[in-house]
Amino acid sequence: MSEQEPGFIAALEEARRGFKEGGIPIGACLVAEDGDILGRGHNMRIQNCSAILHAEMAALDNAGRLPAKAYTGATMYTTLSPCDMCSGACLLYGIKRVVVGEHTTLHSTGEEYLKKRGVDVVVFDNAECKDLMEQFIRQKPDVWDEDIGIE
Repeated sequence: MSEQEPGFIAALEEARRGFKEGGIPIGACLVAEDGDILGRGHNMRIQNCSAILHAEMAALDNAGRLPAKAYTGATMYTTLSPCDMCSGACLLYGIKRVVVGEHTTLHSTGEEYLKKRGVDVVVFDNAECKDLMEQFIRQKPDVWDEDIGIE
């Protein structure tokens, strides 16, 4: 696994896009076993006033309605450790690998949940992922606190 994989590069592009839009800079990309990108997206909670449109959910949504076999062997690339909701979605669709850009900013219970259910979880220590999150949290601490459930 490398940070140069097209799926991770696409997820990072999505995180940058979200940041430029004023949203939370988290991106995700769903890649089929054969390397085809099925869907990609970024956190749109701010832009769409959505309670659930996290990056992983956006990537799944943008992939559209796919047959179950399309998810077999798929990898979800995400720039930040997935929350319980997004981890659950990966499990629901049978995604077998989740690649995380960084989990310093938010080390969720989702990673452990995925591992316990047999999902291969790979964590990069990507400086740009961390930097985007640090910038966002500095600029909009109240929005970040809301996103992670702190009042």
